[in-house]
Amino acid sequence: MIAESVGIGIVVSFFSVELLGLSPGGLVVPGYLAFFLTQPLRVVATFAAAALTAGLVMGCANFCLIYGRRRFMTCILIGYCLGYLVERICIAFNPFNADLRVIGYIIPGLIANEMIRQGVVSTVLITVLAAGLVRLLLILLAF
Repeated sequence: MIAESVGIGIVVSFFSVELLGLSPGGLVVPGYLAFFLTQPLRVVATFAAAALTAGLVMGCANFCLIYGRRRFMTCILIGYCLGYLVERICIAFNPFNADLRVIGYIIPGLIANEMIRQGVVSTVLITVLAAGLVRLLLILLAF
């Protein structure tokens, strides 16, 4: 079902960019988020990690030149590290609470890059809307 979710997410993401001019975090993000909408703590943890990543990258941009590919790679690397740390900390303190992990390793970085580019509120709204639409299509298509 993850393959179908990501595939539909790519189409929804494409139409979102073309029709609304807003990117829901990248091509694969709506599909992955739609797959995990039944685990809201993971979705919240993912957005929190993305927001923290965006803040750290914008803070780093005050001291060094970060734009274009450098900004994208910085977002991916910091998002990866934060996701890894959140997972390790949650497992260390409460091994039975696996719901607080982030979704994937690069998803927070992809969302953070779009948060920097188009704003936090618009990115969160379009990403949640696109993920909800993907989830609805998955239900209607009986996947």
